[in-house]
Amino acid sequence: MNYFKKILRFAIPYKRYAILNIICNIFYALFSTLSFLALIPVIQILFDKTRRVAVEPRWEGISGMKDYVIDSFNYEVTQRINADEVSALVFVCAIVIILFFLKNLFGYLAAFFITFLRNGVLRDVRNAIYDKILALPVSYFSEKRKGDTISRITADVNEVQTSFLSILELVVREPLTIIFTITAMLLMSPTLTLFVFVFLPISGFIISLIGKKLKSQSNQAQEENGYFLSLVEETLSSLKIVKGFNAEDKMKKKFHDSTNRLKTILDSLLNRQNLASPTSEFLGIFVIVIILWFGGNMVLVEETLDGATFIAFMGLAYNILTPAKQISKATYSVKKGDAAAERIFQVLETPSSIVDAPDAIDKKEFEDAVEIENIYFRYEDENVLKNFSIKVPKGQTVALVGQSGSGKSTIANLVTRFYDVNEGSIKVDGTDIKQITKKSLRDLMGLVTQDSILFNDTIRNNVSLAKENATDEEIIDALKIANAWEFVKTLPKGLETNIGDSGNKLSGGQKQRLSIARAVLKNPPIMILDEATSALDTESERLVQKALENMMRNRTSIVIAHRLSTIQNADRIVVMQKGEIVEQGKHDELLAKNGTYQKLVAMQSFE
Repeated sequence: MNYFKKILRFAIPYKRYAILNIICNIFYALFSTLSFLALIPVIQILFDKTRRVAVEPRWEGISGMKDYVIDSFNYEVTQRINADEVSALVFVCAIVIILFFLKNLFGYLAAFFITFLRNGVLRDVRNAIYDKILALPVSYFSEKRKGDTISRITADVNEVQTSFLSILELVVREPLTIIFTITAMLLMSPTLTLFVFVFLPISGFIISLIGKKLKSQSNQAQEENGYFLSLVEETLSSLKIVKGFNAEDKMKKKFHDSTNRLKTILDSLLNRQNLASPTSEFLGIFVIVIILWFGGNMVLVEETLDGATFIAFMGLAYNILTPAKQISKATYSVKKGDAAAERIFQVLETPSSIVDAPDAIDKKEFEDAVEIENIYFRYEDENVLKNFSIKVPKGQTVALVGQSGSGKSTIANLVTRFYDVNEGSIKVDGTDIKQITKKSLRDLMGLVTQDSILFNDTIRNNVSLAKENATDEEIIDALKIANAWEFVKTLPKGLETNIGDSGNKLSGGQKQRLSIARAVLKNPPIMILDEATSALDTESERLVQKALENMMRNRTSIVIAHRLSTIQNADRIVVMQKGEIVEQGKHDELLAKNGTYQKLVAMQSFE
């Protein structure tokens, strides 16, 4: 229930709807009880003439209110029967119809108002999870399955809405219905009412036994749901590989195994849940049969209870069954909702390891240099970077080269503060980047990655990601600098062309040039290029390289290079090996050293 309380925090902005729901539920419970009580005087007067009241009753104070109300109603009905029996019957029927109409009207209004609360909370929880996903560092998702995260923002939130939030409807309505009904029953016959109380503890005990494993099973179901969503996501993103390696059968087996496990868990879960309603109904009918036997004796043998009151009492006793069943179902819903809410708050309450310092500054301009001073960094146990230091003066291009695994791309992740260094510091104009707000730091930087990360949207929206209100002229200028306008202008819809999922309607070179155009449009003073040409063919590389040269002109650039032909004109080349600098200098200087750089160059041919 702790998670239920946490979820209720999201309901605070919608408390007015909760209040209106409570008011309507109070009236619903009241009219639900009155609709049965109205039958007593009707039956008594229509079938027992001794119950008719010929003299209008007088008010004798609050102590006699019950008798006054009953006698007043009986007097009104008696007067109508004396005048016209059919008219009296119509009057009585009209009262019953009005009471049931009001009961159902307030029932609808209660559901009407709670709808705004439920859907509002549903939206706000989803928004909170998505906002948290954007706020969490990249490292958080490095070992997480995408499908599991998707499952939490979809299936788990839906479960909270259908379980936890549906309880809000029951919290007032069903208990009040039971309270009003039992109050009326006590007024009618305290002795008979005692038998009703036998039902509640027995039912509650048996249902609690049935529902003990629900939370753990529900948690297993949500985790398995996340796993098979991950399989779907991986299959869609890797379809060429799956088909190319004839791995369809293997993937089918993995998916079918997952859905079979999910089916087994859900079978057990739902069977336990479905047991609640028949169990509570059977227990209720069992108690009603006892009441029927005991009450029948009071009417027929002992004559301590009249038939009309007993009939209405039986109706009221059965009236308890529906709310009791709903409450028993709610017990299961709480357990399922608790498991789903736990998974939601595992995300929402995850502390972010990369946060702005309390006194972090907003840095608007880049004036001097980027300095990396004696940094150590590790993803897990082993250091990826060791005592690494470089300085990138404003306006210069520094290239990082080395074999795979030497730590080049890690530098890009650290400078952009996707990760924080374990030791040492990274400074911009002498200020540690931990003392600069993440937003202003990244405003100073443009990033082009090895994999062209594009969205299933138009070319315009992909390029203008960092500059929302960019004009067509600005976008076209950026595309021209990136050598991309030549192919964009030939597309049927030009800038409005949708490029498909991950930009897969375009070639590798075209996608990379759009990524460069996006960075150009942002127009940052510092550019970080993470192996931006390594995945391209020779012709595409020439076009992209030209685009990169256009973009880097008069900018401060950190270039992580796989193809050494792309960085020959860099102001300084830093050669890395196992996280450490082994050589640095200009292209010709490094070749003359006949060291590690020369060996790397020898392994690649230049055209």
